[in-house]
Amino acid sequence: MTSSDEQHSQDDEVFTQIQPQITTVTNTNAKFPYLKKGEYDIWAMKMQNYITNSDLPCWNIVLNGNSRKKTTKDSNGNIKICPPVSAEEHLAVQRETKARTTLLTALPDDHMGDFYHLDDAKEIWLAIKARFGGNEESKKMQKSFLKQEFEEFKITEAEGLHTCM
Repeated sequence: MTSSDEQHSQDDEVFTQIQPQITTVTNTNAKFPYLKKGEYDIWAMKMQNYITNSDLPCWNIVLNGNSRKKTTKDSNGNIKICPPVSAEEHLAVQRETKARTTLLTALPDDHMGDFYHLDDAKEIWLAIKARFGGNEESKKMQKSFLKQEFEEFKITEAEGLHTCM
């Protein structure tokens, strides 16, 4: 071995020793966002943040669905989900399960049964949005109702704030 070869060998050893280690940091102390009546918009933002910080690919599965899930049709024409074969498919199924479980856990107990039968996290997310988020028209109607109720609210002098204390 020549001195040039020895130098390259030593350089390669130094290079492999210097490579940075990549680690994933998770915050297990983060407050888990539970869905409360009338607070869907805030909950959705908190849930997105919670899932993104715990496992970004899980949030991508919630938004886009599980593209690794393979389906086929049986002899009767019914759709069947094929079991995972590759390591990537197994990981995608694990992330799907994690995202689905996280979303179901965030629901109030009396609503969990309504969403439990849904197959994937994307379906659950969209169903929660449809049930609790409402559409723009219903939000405008609720806002105008509250505004009207506020404008009609009156306190007589006999009922003033000083009588409450």
